[in-house]
Amino acid sequence: KIGNDSDVDVSETCRLIDNKLEKTKNLIVVEFGGILIETRDAYRVLETSHPPTYYLQAKDFHENALTAVSGSTFCEWKGEARYFDIQAPDGKIATRAAWDYPSPSKNFLELQGYVAVYPSKVERCFVDDEEVVAQEGDFYGGWITSRIQAPYKGGPGTFGW
Repeated sequence: KIGNDSDVDVSETCRLIDNKLEKTKNLIVVEFGGILIETRDAYRVLETSHPPTYYLQAKDFHENALTAVSGSTFCEWKGEARYFDIQAPDGKIATRAAWDYPSPSKNFLELQGYVAVYPSKVERCFVDDEEVVAQEGDFYGGWITSRIQAPYKGGPGTFGW
């Protein structure tokens, strides 16, 4: 079942949708030494065998929260990603905890200026009032809520799906 954010069943989406970009109106909050960002200006990407990844407007992050770091990766769907360390207001650092696509591919142009956060590398993330569980593994950055149904990639033995 695919509809608005409140009734997406990713168990279906994982089999039926490959790389769908959606604007969301959910309230998204990321906490790391305080609130880094609280916004309804977000996109989410649904990919086969993944919980959604949320992309948040870079300009809405707490001032000086994002510092670009060296290195990049390439996604066949979205293009070249660059990475960021996140600095909390109290000064602590989460290394390579966020990424963006500065020149996304034509099917993901809306992601320009938006940044995704690994929920495993910050203190807490929320979709509306629900705390997110991080997708297993250190490659994917999916956000798991009670609306998300397994199975999905990330854990041991799932890389080759």
